Amino acid sequence: MGKYKQKGLFDDAGGEVKKRPLADLMRPESLGGFVGQEHLVGPDKILGRLVVNKELVSLILWGPPGTGKTTLANIVAKSVDANFVSFSAVLSGVKDIRQVIDEAKEQLKFYGKRTILFVDEIHRFNKSQQDAFLRHVEDGTIILIGATTENPSFEVNAALLSRCKTLVLKAIPESGIKSIIESALNDKNCGLAGAKISARDEALDFITKYAQGDARTALNTLETSALLAKPDKHGARCITPEVVKEASQQKALVYDKGGDEHYNVISAFIKSMRGSDPDAALYWAARMLEAGEEPLFIARRMVIFASEDVGNADPGALQLALAVKDAVHFVGMPEGWIPIAQCVAYLAAAPKSNASYLAYKEALKDVREMGALKTPLHLCNAPTSLMKDMGYGKEYKYPHDYGGYVDEVYLPEELIGRKYYHPTDNGFDKEIKARLEGLKPVIGDQ
Repeated sequence: MGKYKQKGLFDDAGGEVKKRPLADLMRPESLGGFVGQEHLVGPDKILGRLVVNKELVSLILWGPPGTGKTTLANIVAKSVDANFVSFSAVLSGVKDIRQVIDEAKEQLKFYGKRTILFVDEIHRFNKSQQDAFLRHVEDGTIILIGATTENPSFEVNAALLSRCKTLVLKAIPESGIKSIIESALNDKNCGLAGAKISARDEALDFITKYAQGDARTALNTLETSALLAKPDKHGARCITPEVVKEASQQKALVYDKGGDEHYNVISAFIKSMRGSDPDAALYWAARMLEAGEEPLFIARRMVIFASEDVGNADPGALQLALAVKDAVHFVGMPEGWIPIAQCVAYLAAAPKSNASYLAYKEALKDVREMGALKTPLHLCNAPTSLMKDMGYGKEYKYPHDYGGYVDEVYLPEELIGRKYYHPTDNGFDKEIKARLEGLKPVIGDQ
């Protein structure tokens, strides 16, 4: 049940729309009415215990939109009778932070009341703004509850993060979303009950799936649908699937090009190609493109993948990836997805070898651990007579004089015998492996 005691979406005198959104009106006031996040709010779980024991600790609530971060902050504040201040990182700066701190000190000094400062989208604060909280969180002047949709490991500075307990919220399951919108339909004080509004089961199912675990989206869609539904001669409104489709339009995919989900999706894309699953790879590519990802970003990732993961098992993969990069640049969107799809399918189905990738990393390890080892003199050029006298290039064997291969030492003395490159038995890599192994008898003949 929400905290604002009003009758429904429409009042009884002419159908005036309420000023407060349905999603705000339906916020639960206690954990008993909270839906989702059972791993946090259950009686034996961390938030459940904090509320029951009336304890205060600074928290970072990390989760997708519409999963209850603001609501939980309100419930925690109410349970301990704390002064609750809501703060938007988008609209506020250091000056506003200082004012809140001063007021928190007064509340504590004159009324003995702690202040919970709720900072929505805390990831939008820069380092200096976040630093402004540090001392006051540490000395207990404020209890900070920060909400973020981005990974706090990247977006919240380490000093502030270490002073807070990070809790991870999850997208609300479909059963929970269905329960929330049904409650809104049946609630007489804050919901739609009493306003002669009903909804078909198929319409509720559509809203549930459309919301993708976001309770706010679900309630906003339900509210808009109720406004769009045409009343019959008795003033009754029925929400149908057609009305919901009109109300919802097209939901922006959960994908922030600069945020955590960006990295999650591109990771899934790469791993699907690496795992030789073209169907999954094409799905993730479509997810990125539909969400507005830069097509050339995807093309660049495929160029890297063609060398790192396909490698010499199919040398043509790199040529195709480069061609697709040029094609996408030339064609642009919306048709650019066509060459991208071709390359995604090819790379996913191609034989895989990361032998050259691993070989380089092994060689790099020796470079970093052993430093700049001396170049063998026989490998050095001798452009002057002095250098020739010093032995530069002496006894170097020109491979073409020996049929294309010669038994020669090409590594520094300290690394003689090192073997970095181990071709696989996949695709063309197998031929490379056989070719190198076939040189061994030649080595013995030299």
